[in-house]
Amino acid sequence: MSETTIERQSMEVDIVCVGFGPATGGFLTTLSRALQDPDKQSFLQSRVMPGMPLQVVCYERADDIGFGVSGVVTRAHGLRQSFPDLEPGEIPMSCPVTEEKLVYLKDPMGASRRPAGVKSIDVLLGTLRPIRARRDHAVELPHIPDFMSKEDGLVLSIGQFNQWVGSLLMSSGQVQIWPGMPVAKPLVEDSRVVGVRLVDQGTNLKGVPSEGYMPGMDVEAALTVVGDGPVGPVGRMLDEHFGMPAQDQRRDWAVGMKMVVDLPEHCRLEPGTVLHTLGYPEPEIFGFLYVMPERIASLGIFVPSWLDSPVRTSYRYLQHWMMHPYIWRYLEGGALRSWGAKTLQESGRRGEPHLVGHGFARIGEGSGSTNVLTGSGVDEAWTTGVQLGEGVIELLRDGKPFTRENLEGAYVRRRRDSWVEKEARVAEKARDGFQRGFASGLLGMGLSGLSGGKLNVSSGKGKGREGVPSLEEYYEGRIDPERIQKIRRETAAARTSLHAALMEAAGWPPIPYDGKLLVSQQDALLIGGKVQAPPGYPDHVVFIYPSVCEGCASKLCIEICSGEAITPGEGGGLPEFDREKCVHCGACVWNCEEENIEFRAGAGGLHSAEN
Repeated sequence: MSETTIERQSMEVDIVCVGFGPATGGFLTTLSRALQDPDKQSFLQSRVMPGMPLQVVCYERADDIGFGVSGVVTRAHGLRQSFPDLEPGEIPMSCPVTEEKLVYLKDPMGASRRPAGVKSIDVLLGTLRPIRARRDHAVELPHIPDFMSKEDGLVLSIGQFNQWVGSLLMSSGQVQIWPGMPVAKPLVEDSRVVGVRLVDQGTNLKGVPSEGYMPGMDVEAALTVVGDGPVGPVGRMLDEHFGMPAQDQRRDWAVGMKMVVDLPEHCRLEPGTVLHTLGYPEPEIFGFLYVMPERIASLGIFVPSWLDSPVRTSYRYLQHWMMHPYIWRYLEGGALRSWGAKTLQESGRRGEPHLVGHGFARIGEGSGSTNVLTGSGVDEAWTTGVQLGEGVIELLRDGKPFTRENLEGAYVRRRRDSWVEKEARVAEKARDGFQRGFASGLLGMGLSGLSGGKLNVSSGKGKGREGVPSLEEYYEGRIDPERIQKIRRETAAARTSLHAALMEAAGWPPIPYDGKLLVSQQDALLIGGKVQAPPGYPDHVVFIYPSVCEGCASKLCIEICSGEAITPGEGGGLPEFDREKCVHCGACVWNCEEENIEFRAGAGGLHSAEN
């Protein structure tokens, strides 16, 4: 049965939103407040249901709006503008920042790859370390640059924050939010977006209709608001259809691997303590630890695309980071509460797509709002949603349609005139230096931050998936090529990934599992958040051309997979995908060297409201 012959139900609303996160939360909060204002009700009337208020619907892929996967520290400028009387205690697991440290971690194992520039940093900082720091293999840097500081900010759980915002919205009765309803695609007619199509239900894993088949409904709207994140299928389809603005591109990514833990009784870190780390387990990997109320901490690492390792196993790197002496003294004896991962779009302003078009607008991280210099994204995403909300109210007041020109004047103009744009321009080239190496990257961030973006380190030859070396090149001088081939054969026969065997062969010690905090990757799926993959939906990770995968030597998709949902296929050929383990992080997409993976709309994901 072809898609064109399927008879679908349709529904018409005024505004349809794709994805519920901080950006859509900001948009809906702004709009719902206006809908409750008697002075604005005259022009906030529905055109599809005359006599009724504006009809606004939001569809979210995850089974609950609180399944965001991130602990975050934010300056909260935009949040406080929306909630001027906000008390942090109103939001579960939230508190103000009380102490902040920037910590350089040396390698206590001697296993990480430390190029000459990094070794020079190690030596320089080694001369400044007191005895305690030498024992902990770390240096607490004496100053945090203003562009990184989160002084007077907030520590938040995105899951809890989304639930808090969602409860306010739903109690207003002005907007509808539907979790567990993935959007398959935008509806485009003559270069105008006229709504969205929901995912078909009642299919097999290949999308073929089966018992109980129900075609996805078409939801038509005058305005489609896309806030589905950096790898959301609707946003990526818009990019494919309309292209990217001249000179804008997305080449810098990261996977954030995160945990929420119960700190042990002996830990003396106070709520609001924020630790930023750099230098370990590989120099390119940044880490964080944020302390929340009731002896709970959110912690994790960011594994970036410029890490030129062919075994980018985020989970294994996270465990080695946790076991660093400086960090482990706070965590030893703790217990895992929650776990998860997500993709981060690290190109920032440079990865900005077309923000508006006829009938649509982009907000949030997928719109390039993340600030890659300050390491901040939630407040920026929220503010872009607020700006669109204000623009939409303006257009409705003036009786203007949602054309590209009108949306540019009402929304994009606000964004360009705001602190979000100003700070994004400063950060635009801040991370280019990491394409040359870690030391160059730090220098570039410092120059960009201190000069207000006027001075930067040029990127040189790009890294990322195009610059990943072979296993033999990466481990040259550390593991003999013959041993690499032996490990290849053994793991292929066992149908396991390469990373654990290769890392241990290169000197990384085995993980001493304790069953509480240090657990296997699969146990983390059980202890720290159950993956839900409801039946009746097609697989959302699809290998487009099997022959391309069979001929791929690196198979980075397997090594980077956050939940080990992508595993080696029989004989080392086409990888296999198990949706029961997929956490929807999307890292496989930007790690596929051949761009042979399609990440489609899909239901389910990780049940983890604490992250």
